[in-house]
Amino acid sequence: MSSQQGQENMDCEEAIHRLYHFLDGELTEERRVEIRRHLDECRPCLQAFDFEAELRHLLAARCRDHVPEGLRRRVAEAIDHEQRAAGGPPDRG
Repeated sequence: MSSQQGQENMDCEEAIHRLYHFLDGELTEERRVEIRRHLDECRPCLQAFDFEAELRHLLAARCRDHVPEGLRRRVAEAIDHEQRAAGGPPDRG
């Protein structure tokens, strides 16, 4: 392995390491430009970036805090039951 190739791998490692910060908007504009330039020139890193971006998009779209009403009711009833069993007043909140 040549030193040039080792340097390329280091650049890829750094780019991958910073992808999460890039996606979260936590980098300076200068760093964002450096990462974007690397992604434009490096297909494997671009594929990793695309995967992470798509994964975040899917998680955000599908992982909502929606709880079915029946489950809410059962949890509230269980809490009420536990409070009565412990001798405390039932929660009416």
